[in-house]
Amino acid sequence: MTAFISPNDLQHHRFGITASRKAIGNAVERNRSKRLLREAFRQSGGTVDDIKVKYDWVLNARRSLLKVKAIAALEEFQRILTRVRNDERNDQA
Repeated sequence: MTAFISPNDLQHHRFGITASRKAIGNAVERNRSKRLLREAFRQSGGTVDDIKVKYDWVLNARRSLLKVKAIAALEEFQRILTRVRNDERNDQA
């Protein structure tokens, strides 16, 4: 997945998903990839809430997402969250 993250001035995070026909293929595959990304975001809710700055998140699904189990999408999203938290800590220091 590719993540685009931008700070917002709201009191909460906003989340969006893209899964293009060109990148993913038919509607069934696009819907499955979006479900996997939504589930990864949902399962990471506590970790996302720990981030002090609120962000707009846009996740772009890739075809390779369809070849892995749901846990792999969650692990990749967790790595993205870790990078965001580390960047936030470095900016505060």
